[in-house]
Amino acid sequence: MYVKKYEVQKEIVVAVCDKELIGKVLREGEIVLDLKKYSSFYLGELASEEEAWEKMKDATSLNLVGKKAVGLAMKKKLAKKGDERTVGGVPHLQVYTL
Repeated sequence: MYVKKYEVQKEIVVAVCDKELIGKVLREGEIVLDLKKYSSFYLGELASEEEAWEKMKDATSLNLVGKKAVGLAMKKKLAKKGDERTVGGVPHLQVYTL
């Protein structure tokens, strides 16, 4: 998985994307998730599940794409089945701390 962490003022945004999805364009009706044009948003460091979790656990916002990335959020109880959206057959999840 690719993991990229952004810190803006007091907000911590973490983007996680399954490695094999970078460079693809996913479509579901009118929804487009362009992982080619916006690959730089996700292209941080390659990380194991444990390394990804270390960055994710303190985030105020998560943007996750792919079975592994979304599955990790489910495993760590940041979301539950049905919270994710599928775009082009690929799970996508956004999590916010309020």
